[in-house]
Amino acid sequence: MINKTQPLVSIITPSYNSEEFIAETINSIICQTYPNWELIIIDDASIDKTIDILHEFANKDSRIKYLRNEKNSGAAITRNKGLDNAQGRFIAFIDSDDIWSKSKLEKQVNFMIDNNIPISFTSYSLINEKSVSLNKTIRSVPSIDYNGYLKNTIIGMSTAMIDTNIVSKDFRFVNIRTRQDTYLWITLLKKGHTAFGIDEILASYRVRKSSISANKFKAAKRVWYLYYNLEKLGLLKSAYNFSYYIFNALKKRT
Repeated sequence: MINKTQPLVSIITPSYNSEEFIAETINSIICQTYPNWELIIIDDASIDKTIDILHEFANKDSRIKYLRNEKNSGAAITRNKGLDNAQGRFIAFIDSDDIWSKSKLEKQVNFMIDNNIPISFTSYSLINEKSVSLNKTIRSVPSIDYNGYLKNTIIGMSTAMIDTNIVSKDFRFVNIRTRQDTYLWITLLKKGHTAFGIDEILASYRVRKSSISANKFKAAKRVWYLYYNLEKLGLLKSAYNFSYYIFNALKKRT
């Protein structure tokens, strides 16, 4: 039963041809011990059966809403549409193939309220395309600010939550092909906010060979683009932070 004294959490999920995984993702949200949430799924013009699955879930649970882009527009525009429709005090994100532990929202909301925290994130585990554990955990850090995040992009998108009572709700994703989430945290932390970590595995990130982020060399190039072209750190400062980024990326994955 929903306790109306609990703040509403708006969960934003972009989807594209997600028929293989989206039901498992949604079920992990339905099973949350924290009931006062709305799930806003924005489908980016899928050509598989994703919409049929979303329609079925939305008919069964009024907390689930889905929108559809008329044409494939990319993750940034898709997530921004979710932000435009979010009603909650807290904004959470989960990708359409990831999974939450059942106490994720409850523990994270309580942690943020009790400590007046603007942005939080958690540790997470890695799973494969069959939902089998890869026996690898990405551990959160106690806290991270702008300069720290440039060296260590530790915030997992599907673990993150923002309190809009502290962080202005006018934030948006920059329309770039990938690493929109990385740049979002850069821009929010640059405003003086600090993100705080919960060192507990509350989410599972699915490693897929076909994903855009699977190519680590290309991923690194995009991070350099953020530092040098978008953030305009200059050559030396970009190289300094990028070297730390590479070190920490290797550390997280080994």
